Amino acid sequence: MSDIQHAHLYGMREAKYDWLLTHDVNSTDWNEIEPQKPFHLFIPQNNDSLAEFQEYWKITEVMTEFSLGCLTKRDNLVIAKTFDELYRQIEKFLDNTKSDDEATKEFDLKLADQDMWNAHNARLSLSISEIENHIREESFRPFDTRFIFYHVNFVARLNRRVMQHLEPDNLALITVRQLASLPFDHIWVTDSLTDQHIISVRTKEGGVVCPLYLYPNSNNPQTSTIKEQRCPNLSDEFLKDITNKLGYTPTPEAIFYYIYAIFHSPTYRTRYAEFLKIDFPRVPLTSDDRLFRKLGEYGEELVALHLMKSEKLPPSVPPFKGGSQDSSSPPSQGGVRGGLEIFFIDNGGEFIVDAGHPKFLPSPTGRGAGGEGGEVIINKKGDRFTDVPKSVWNFYVGGYQVCHKWLKDRKGRQLSPEDLNHYQKIIVALAETMQIMKAIDAAIPSFPIE
Repeated sequence: MSDIQHAHLYGMREAKYDWLLTHDVNSTDWNEIEPQKPFHLFIPQNNDSLAEFQEYWKITEVMTEFSLGCLTKRDNLVIAKTFDELYRQIEKFLDNTKSDDEATKEFDLKLADQDMWNAHNARLSLSISEIENHIREESFRPFDTRFIFYHVNFVARLNRRVMQHLEPDNLALITVRQLASLPFDHIWVTDSLTDQHIISVRTKEGGVVCPLYLYPNSNNPQTSTIKEQRCPNLSDEFLKDITNKLGYTPTPEAIFYYIYAIFHSPTYRTRYAEFLKIDFPRVPLTSDDRLFRKLGEYGEELVALHLMKSEKLPPSVPPFKGGSQDSSSPPSQGGVRGGLEIFFIDNGGEFIVDAGHPKFLPSPTGRGAGGEGGEVIINKKGDRFTDVPKSVWNFYVGGYQVCHKWLKDRKGRQLSPEDLNHYQKIIVALAETMQIMKAIDAAIPSFPIE
């Protein structure tokens, strides 16, 4: 095999032109590379941990039934933040007093496209009385559950083969096959229909959904979706391996929580970064039952936090709005969990998220977890959440800066008491997530795990 040489050239365009004018193939400082299986990359790669990474179980070899989430291509029509809002959208679109052209323009849609969308056929495919039958909850973005009009003539990709397993009681791991850029933080959990862009809008980073359980086909009259008939989406080979290592077969939930914890290990994410950016994450197994159970406990806590079901989250108590205040006044209301305080201040803006917001500023009070508290300002009037840790504000899940994204997606909307409480829960959930991630690393003696 011929030698393969590689060189990088960094800098501004003019500098690159100047360099190219004075160099040729013979005067270039080349580095020899040896592409490795299975990807045979023609770029330098740190392969120090490749052998051990390849010994682990690829997640799609563990959970063999998987697919991308729902792809709508028509969010303006088929996605809404509330059931009633979505119902009204579809009702307007189906209004038979409007022409097809009028109905599509209202939602910035085409009459037809190359993706099998045909507005005329969609409008004729159901009546207003059938709208409710097709409205479902969907995991749209991290901590952001919305409603989808789940109908074959409205959604570009239903991906029903896998999504059907998430309409009954279930859990599913979400990850990606490759990254547009590091770092790897593309892990999430869902218990409902899931949007393909739940953890990133980048083309390479479509969310791949791996359900924990598989249910019988509900369209088959010989079966039903009763709980006793579901089966774990775990391969026999994987179950045999984990049973050999631990001396018993863990429950599907215990395995799921263990995997979720492993994928949240900061050391795991950095140690295998070179490989995580080009393929699915892989699961290292342990023969240490105490470690398996401890990581499972951490994974279970993370799942509860990310599904907003944890007891560590603030209670759902509508806030009291105390009128106009400045940023130095006592907060109108707040929530406390585990030493973390989150307050919000009403400065007369009625909590409407303005364009160009939210913004994060260091807190003038100096309060906050670890002394790093700041304020998340949501409008020009100065309505804000205070004592928000900077590390929480900067926390990413995949391609989204979570605390920024959730508010930005509500631009022009007035935050309800429930919204204010939900945002507090997000802040607490992320703060707890970071603590648990540290605990996961502390529990793992070293990589490779034994």
